[in-house]
Amino acid sequence: MNKLLIFILISFLLNNCSLNKNSKLWNEKEKIENENKNLKKILVEKENVVSELNASLKLDLSKSQNNKKTNNKLNNFGSLEYEGHLNKIATHKFSKFENFAQSNFEPLFLDNGLIFFNKKGDIIRIDENKKISWIKNYYSKSEKKLNPILSLSLVNNNLIVADNISKIFSINSNSGDLIWSNKSDYPFNSEIKIKVNKFFVVDYKNILRCFYLNDGSECWNVQTEDSFTVSKSKFSLIIKDNLIIFNNSIGDITAVDISSGLIQWQLPTQKSNIANETYNFNYSKLISDGNSIYFSNNKGQFYSVDLKTGTINWINEINSILTPIIVDDFIFTVSNSGHLFTLQNKQGNIIKINDLYKNYDQKKRKNLKPTGFSIGSNKLYLSNSDGSLIIINLNSGDVLKAEKVARNFISKPYIQGGNLFVVKNGSIIQYD
Repeated sequence: MNKLLIFILISFLLNNCSLNKNSKLWNEKEKIENENKNLKKILVEKENVVSELNASLKLDLSKSQNNKKTNNKLNNFGSLEYEGHLNKIATHKFSKFENFAQSNFEPLFLDNGLIFFNKKGDIIRIDENKKISWIKNYYSKSEKKLNPILSLSLVNNNLIVADNISKIFSINSNSGDLIWSNKSDYPFNSEIKIKVNKFFVVDYKNILRCFYLNDGSECWNVQTEDSFTVSKSKFSLIIKDNLIIFNNSIGDITAVDISSGLIQWQLPTQKSNIANETYNFNYSKLISDGNSIYFSNNKGQFYSVDLKTGTINWINEINSILTPIIVDDFIFTVSNSGHLFTLQNKQGNIIKINDLYKNYDQKKRKNLKPTGFSIGSNKLYLSNSDGSLIIINLNSGDVLKAEKVARNFISKPYIQGGNLFVVKNGSIIQYD
């Protein structure tokens, strides 16, 4: 009897679940397959296979002059004075951030010390003797819990602060005393640039805002196209004559007249749908030699743009979010895959590519990313996500050595006053 029941049940199932193409089961399968064909991957970063090019070519940088200061309205630091002894001479500690790699933490380096902050918004001044001069905090108890990220800029003794919780204020850099404090409509997400009696900063809504230095009141603002998501990158600005030029979260480059606040030109660099994909869009700082603007992104585009008109001089295929550096007639940048590119700044031709990670095994290399670089006395210092600092001979492109700084993510190396600084979560390490 049991066998008969089992036979009837199996026959019933086979009749109702026919394996012909007209059955419901097959139709559902085809429907799923068709839907999968229509799916579009939007989180995949463009990856180009890069090979070395003219790797043994020697560059003649013997006539290049080292710059003594890094505070530049054009973000064009060039080759700075640093002998490269890499002897640790000081460690400046601060309380750790929850997600340091995404914090856009950047100290302010002075001729006679530095200024930085911690996760509670404490502002710390270090003097020329590497001692704490003062510590000040102008945040309420509730604001401290938000872990504000500060942008800092200095003119004379006036320290300007803008943060990611919509606050701007000014303090005396010698005493740390508050001069004024204001609240803005939206959080800020850019570096700060200063010109005469005004300063400029961009907020998360892609609005360039101009404020007066003496009291923080707004003089004008310029709205550019907004996006639906918050950018991971920090916007950058450059100043040339009476133009303030900035980028936004969707890749637009905009030039504005400093006096009137009127747009002089605007260059969209991405397709219109990038506004919905900005969580995956990342870019370098803008830099300029006074005639052209240079920048790159993680979409495999390196741009040269005429500063006065906003017209494109050239575009090359380089995938990088690191700030490029100009030395003489060359532009240097490091791609996200760890390749050092040398370009001619006027023509945009790539004349040399060196693989800086070629001595790493593939497993380690897969998770390794460059985090920033500086150039000092014709040596390139490259920071990496594994906490290492690689030193490269810029003339030959050869890796000279690798210095272990931390166990994981470190900032780009900063060169100031003949010293090199590297930031890891919880401390700033100073080398001579």
